[in-house]
Amino acid sequence: MNGYQHLYIPGPTNVPEPVRQAMNVPMEDMRAPDFPELVTGLLTDMKKAYRLENGRVFIFPSSGTGAWESAIQNTLQPGDKVLMSRFGQFSLLWVDMAERLGLDVVLCEVEWGKGVPLEDYAKHLEADKDHQIKAVFATQNETATGVTSDIAGVRKVLDAAGHPAMLFVDGVSSIASIEFEMEKWGVDLAVSGSQKGFMLPAGLGFLGVSDKALEANKRLANSGMSRCYFSFEDMIKLNDTGYFPYTPATQLLRGLRCSLDMILDAGMESIWARHKRLAQGVRAAVEAWDGCELVARGPEWESDTVSAIYAPEGVDARDVISTAYNKYQTSLGTGLNKLAGKAFRIGHLGSLNPVMLCGAISAAEMALVDAGAKIEPGSGVAAAQAHYRETTPDNAKGSPAKAA
Repeated sequence: MNGYQHLYIPGPTNVPEPVRQAMNVPMEDMRAPDFPELVTGLLTDMKKAYRLENGRVFIFPSSGTGAWESAIQNTLQPGDKVLMSRFGQFSLLWVDMAERLGLDVVLCEVEWGKGVPLEDYAKHLEADKDHQIKAVFATQNETATGVTSDIAGVRKVLDAAGHPAMLFVDGVSSIASIEFEMEKWGVDLAVSGSQKGFMLPAGLGFLGVSDKALEANKRLANSGMSRCYFSFEDMIKLNDTGYFPYTPATQLLRGLRCSLDMILDAGMESIWARHKRLAQGVRAAVEAWDGCELVARGPEWESDTVSAIYAPEGVDARDVISTAYNKYQTSLGTGLNKLAGKAFRIGHLGSLNPVMLCGAISAAEMALVDAGAKIEPGSGVAAAQAHYRETTPDNAKGSPAKAA
């Protein structure tokens, strides 16, 4: 009777009804003779979403964290030196994993609100004449702070230094939502997950792997880090026959088939442009809210998939989040780590449209006022509406809107 609970966190994201229906199937035989037709098509089309001509994409029954672990375990050895930066909760967790797996981390600490420090990376790579650094890690979209980093710029830095290190990218909240060109940018390992731009429930970890990274894995052979569940070797052997080395999440794979059809039918460039339009409307609302500002420290860092927003001075962001949830049936993202109580987040990725985001902005605005913020009710919604009215394509003048 009270409608839906509205979800505007940066993942899990809303699942489109065709995807939900595609997953509503009986259990099936994952060793059936026709199952490889599904698997082979998925692996081929995942490369298209990653913009990868060569190499492979692995699909693990895990979260993106599992794909992180697989990327490291299969291409590096304990004691290998890697270059990383830390500027939010998820880049922090990636550093923690690297250290716990025995890597020697050269760490660049960055102010939360900024992203990968290209100048610092350049200095470290230019100074590494003996090429001791085996890999460079970059979080393309820091979900905790709403910050996007320049991955093409990281590739330019590597090339300028003539450095052979592999390039690892965390694309969990960017791939299939904002511009990502794995082949063009020379990315060697790229991690994503089903619950973000791919519009599925959590449960699948995706890992794009370049030919260079596959060769690194071959050189390790049976050496390097211990690995079993996330082994490239096991996955390659079975994927080449259209199967998996263990029981796959068959219903999620059926949903992935539907979501990939929607994504590729819409076109990656169209999806990137839509996310930018939607994000700009949210940013217009934040600018209209007195006392609020983005955590991102400048336009060059602003994310098109999630906006982390500082609450006004004297307003506890946790009150904003709890009020939105309990009073207005709307889930907003919480502030993580050092942003707890200071910021809330609006996720704007996946299956969304302007009217849905106007609802998110309205709920956030009401919750802010209820929590004590001195903002003009309706100011953020009006700013977003003005942006969306100006920028949203009129589908009556052309073909119907693409669902993805």
